[in-house]
Amino acid sequence: MTRSKAPRRGPVSAFREFLRQEAAGGILLLVAAVLALAVANSGLAGLYGEALHAYIGPLSVLHWINDGLMALFFLLVGLEIKRELVDGHLASWSDRTLPTLAALGGMAVPALIYLAVTSSDPGLAPGWAIPCATDIAFAIGVMAMLGSRVPTSLKLFLTTVAIVDDMGAVVIIALGYSSGISGLALLAAAAVLGTMFVLNRLGVKALSPYLGLFALLWLAVLMSGVHATIAGVLAASVIPIRATPGAPDAADSPLHRLEHGLHPWVAFLIVPLFGFANAGVSLAGAERGEILGPLPLGIAAGLFVGKQIGVLGAVWLCHRFRLAARPAGASWLQVYGTALLCGIGFTMSLFIGSLAFNDPELVDAVKIGVLAGSLASGLAGFLVLRLAGKPRRPRQAS
Repeated sequence: MTRSKAPRRGPVSAFREFLRQEAAGGILLLVAAVLALAVANSGLAGLYGEALHAYIGPLSVLHWINDGLMALFFLLVGLEIKRELVDGHLASWSDRTLPTLAALGGMAVPALIYLAVTSSDPGLAPGWAIPCATDIAFAIGVMAMLGSRVPTSLKLFLTTVAIVDDMGAVVIIALGYSSGISGLALLAAAAVLGTMFVLNRLGVKALSPYLGLFALLWLAVLMSGVHATIAGVLAASVIPIRATPGAPDAADSPLHRLEHGLHPWVAFLIVPLFGFANAGVSLAGAERGEILGPLPLGIAAGLFVGKQIGVLGAVWLCHRFRLAARPAGASWLQVYGTALLCGIGFTMSLFIGSLAFNDPELVDAVKIGVLAGSLASGLAGFLVLRLAGKPRRPRQAS
């Protein structure tokens, strides 16, 4: 006997809109990535590089994109995580079990494969987290092309796995890719965050005070040595999710309004711009040994092989030991196809790669590995789900 849940119009509507925008954003991101590759391998390559490394104030254009605009991406990620944990599809322990274990498996196995492939060069160890991430926009975009061949339960499963995956990525970035920590700047960040928390407790529902303080929080975190994008997740944690105390999330809640207002800008501008700025890699003169070197090979193998083993293995173990049932109405072949799509790591993988290495040659090798692994995962996942046929109807509970 299953526990009935009261309908939540706000979150359900938000989830459907989220899927639509992620699918469209994924297609735009693909166009941006292809355009970046084309430009980087054309006569415009020099202009492309100069434009990205030109300085505007204290930061280069590339840094403004990666450290500034991507903070808004992480703010949106934080809002989605909070909503799912409080009033969404991760609100109960039973809902969390399958996507959490699948995400953990999908992070651990790729990291181990990467470290095994790159073990001959200890200098490549900092890149262990690159193949751990899943790009939800690309993955949902591929699923959207399959229409009704993919049951809604699998779309929900993929989305929640990617959200849990994002939580892990945030922790990894905060703990593994921060340096030169400034205690004074951290205190300033804590004071700003504390002020935002007080506004939350006082019942302030206007977004402008939170957004103004978010800008100050971003500056403090940037100066602290912790990566500036973490400010987005921290700010999201104190944005009120209730329009009325004790009520579920609703369309007029501050979190809901900010999420819906921010999502189009992130999906259709910030993430494609990030993809265009970071996916461009010149293949001119690249030798076979460089393309198949341990760094790109480790990343590609981690994404393509590690993700499918980690995610599918976790789902099978949950089913085998009755920790959680596999997504309703989905065959094992469809679950496998979804596990393959989890190997599309584009946005977050490129982002972590830019933090892990400073050497331009290594950064280019990261791009090759991420593009190869993500492309292989996307194509294989699409073909498996396409061949899996129409979704089965879930069995009626006896």
